[in-house]
Amino acid sequence: MREANKMTQTPTRIGLAGLAVMGQNLALNIAEKGFSISVYNRTTSKVDETVERAKVEGNLPLFGFHHPEAFVRSIQKPRVIIMLVKAGAPVDQTIETLSQYLEKGDCIVDGGNEWYENTERREKAMAEKGLLFLGMGVSGGEEGARNGPSLMPGGSFEAYKNIEDILLKVAAQVPDSGPCVTYIGKGGSGNFVKMVHNGIEYGDMQLIAEAYDVLKSVGKLTNEELKNVFEEWNKGELLSFLIEITADIFGIKDDKGEGYLVDKVLDKTGMKGTGKWTVQQAADLSVAAPTIAASLDSRFLSGLKEERVQAANVFKEGGFGDILTDQPIDKEKLINDVRQALYASKICSYAQGMNLIRAKSIEKGWDLKLGELARIWKGGCIIRAIFLDRIKRAYDRNAELSNLLVDPEFATEIIERQSAWRRVVCLAINSGISTPGMSTSLAYFDTYRRERLPANLVQAQRDYFGAHTYERTDVSGSFHTEWFKIAKSKI
Repeated sequence: MREANKMTQTPTRIGLAGLAVMGQNLALNIAEKGFSISVYNRTTSKVDETVERAKVEGNLPLFGFHHPEAFVRSIQKPRVIIMLVKAGAPVDQTIETLSQYLEKGDCIVDGGNEWYENTERREKAMAEKGLLFLGMGVSGGEEGARNGPSLMPGGSFEAYKNIEDILLKVAAQVPDSGPCVTYIGKGGSGNFVKMVHNGIEYGDMQLIAEAYDVLKSVGKLTNEELKNVFEEWNKGELLSFLIEITADIFGIKDDKGEGYLVDKVLDKTGMKGTGKWTVQQAADLSVAAPTIAASLDSRFLSGLKEERVQAANVFKEGGFGDILTDQPIDKEKLINDVRQALYASKICSYAQGMNLIRAKSIEKGWDLKLGELARIWKGGCIIRAIFLDRIKRAYDRNAELSNLLVDPEFATEIIERQSAWRRVVCLAINSGISTPGMSTSLAYFDTYRRERLPANLVQAQRDYFGAHTYERTDVSGSFHTEWFKIAKSKI
């Protein structure tokens, strides 16, 4: 391998530490774009493996190092090193290992899914040593890292400028829109935006899964029919990476037996934490994010496989079957209704995510540009979709938009689809099929659009048992009523 004990070697443009799947692919992407790169990993076999891939994939300018000091010394000053290691303690350990060889003005970029406050803590600690730090969300998975991800760097602006030329070429390129990268903002804003991106992704995936469930369980569509439906949907307003791969999944046969692979996949969903963080932040900021929360709850419930099997047996014995309706189903009408319900629900999910980002931006003074975030999500990332063009246009029309639901274009689309949306939710309920994402999205819309809610009763109850006071619609100020005394005096 091209070992860097050759101290006469011309310094490389950048370094990358952490050579698991994402790290390897991003390193090869950088090298392929013409930037010489040094790579390092604690497990040296990963270094050798990456160097070999660089040779095979075009003799790319990638150089491997088995020792951290040699790795750091091989990079041109001011040094920039991207880390792609597991979030938490491994990040701190890697920083400690590398920083002992770094010099004032050098920079470390954390490309993992990290909690934003950890990024802010590390940026402050690095600054005390004269070093720069960025927390950069990287979306797109293995394929995106290799061929063009969406990148969300936040932290030191000086550090961003040191690496901007690389990021602009490495990021996904979208015609008429540009590279899918921008400087997000100060502190942990890059990690926060990536976290919410992942929360929106949770919602998107849950809504697609519900659409599949209704079509398969109620509409009795075959996998081949489902594949055709999703391929057709991917030509219209639902065109997106997730719809595209869903169509692909339905067409893959099981190589270990009969039938289709998707039917053999265990119905337990994993998670890495970003969806939970998103819901927790929504609660902390008092931002309603019910679609994203429903997707998280659905993952929790999916994990109770053994309990669900027992519950299914209990209720089957009680005469409670899976499908409670024997009504004839018009497949074409159902497919069209589900398409509209999925799209309308999707609007609500994105609205919730954008509102969460805006609330955090206000709290932290980040001054995040929501339209620009929609732009950099248009390519490379998991939630890339034609739909994001509409979101960008919405924020271009009104940068202070309170909610995507009230943007004129989205409002029209919701109105046009609400009847189909309601039919799908009602059909699912009557059929015993859970659609928590679609149902709670509809509830979110119905709650948000109502001028008056029953919250007046809740507030009256709070004042009754806890003297929490209430405001009136006709007189300004705070009021308290001795509800108990008045009620009992009438007995």
